[in-house]
Amino acid sequence: MSSNSSGSGRFVSERTTKKIPVADLQIGMWISELDRDWLGTPFMMQGFRVNTMDEIQTVAKYCQHVWVDGVEETWSGREQKETIKPRPKPRVIKNQTSSTEENQRISGVYKQARSITRSILDEIRLTSLIDTDKAKDVVNDCVGSVIRNPDALLWLSKIRSRDEYTSEHCLNVCIMAIAFGRQLGYEGKELFELGVCGLLHDVGKMKVPDEVLNKPGKLTDDEFNIIKSHTEIGRDLLMAAGSDSARAVEAAWCHHERVDGSGYPRGLKGNEISRTAMIISIVDAFDAMTAERCYKPSMSPTEALKIMYDSRGKHFDSDLVDQFIQTVGLYPPGTVVELVNGQAGLVIEANPSFKHLPKIIVLCDELKQPIEEQLIDLSLVQRGKLGKEFLIRNAHVDGAFGISVREYQAKGKLVQPGAKDAAQMF
Repeated sequence: MSSNSSGSGRFVSERTTKKIPVADLQIGMWISELDRDWLGTPFMMQGFRVNTMDEIQTVAKYCQHVWVDGVEETWSGREQKETIKPRPKPRVIKNQTSSTEENQRISGVYKQARSITRSILDEIRLTSLIDTDKAKDVVNDCVGSVIRNPDALLWLSKIRSRDEYTSEHCLNVCIMAIAFGRQLGYEGKELFELGVCGLLHDVGKMKVPDEVLNKPGKLTDDEFNIIKSHTEIGRDLLMAAGSDSARAVEAAWCHHERVDGSGYPRGLKGNEISRTAMIISIVDAFDAMTAERCYKPSMSPTEALKIMYDSRGKHFDSDLVDQFIQTVGLYPPGTVVELVNGQAGLVIEANPSFKHLPKIIVLCDELKQPIEEQLIDLSLVQRGKLGKEFLIRNAHVDGAFGISVREYQAKGKLVQPGAKDAAQMF
């Protein structure tokens, strides 16, 4: 550091954030904020260093202004002892989170719900009969958990088995539909009905031959028509069961309709599609995109959300997509994330005020080697209490870096109460 000749003061470096026109961007600058939502751009990292002119040109296509971080030196008139600042230390979440408590409470119920959902669908496959009482029991449990804490069940919905896709997909859509409805202000009976719609939306697939439903290669036109028929079959099954929910019938029939008329089976447009069917269509598409299938790999939740964001007003209702993103956050619970500093871990809970800065468990160091878990609240970056090296660089599919939601959940706990103090690791 420099100081004047009298030794009565010194220059002090301070970190600042400044709004500048994109035209003033230079290579080497750190962009910390855009003048629009990150999700509407190719940049999904919520903070990055500009390394090439191509990146500046890409930013210019989407933004007029950005906020950049820098260091400014100001003169301090007081004599100060030269010190070296320690690296920012993350705050440790010392106690179990509310998600942890709910996760422990609901994990047994979730396993039972999966089992019951399988039995409901197996019965439909064999007899064409729908046990609506069993379905209602499953939904009741899910509604109770989501009301207490939506993130806990969203976490559990990430635990998948490729061999049980349809039953797990139905339960996941049920869970996410309830959480989505809660975000939209639904209560009581409305939440329950939305859950029933999610659980039963794909019952028609139980009458689609397995060799078509799970074909690993490209479908022929005839095979695709058979797949599409599951919407009308589902409608008929629910009507034959004497379903007391017209919404469930509508959701099974119309969850593949699209607002621009490109969907099936009837090519409905805009307001011709019920709000319930629109809600289920969004949740159904998101869960399908993030699941690994025999004919396609899974994609990260962030990639799926970006596709849905770009499809607003075409395939999905614009306002509902925005609300869905608010529901799950850019990084839903159970997402494998990599930080700017190279470390990796799992998202455990969203931050209501900072959806792009969730609470995470760090499980790997910068070399992607396993370490004792650390609990970090990334919203501390926004508050200036944690360095920007803790921003999320990328979201990855389950299993990346050897991090598996299923394996972690198998420990029987979401967070170790005795986890090592994260501050000791930095």
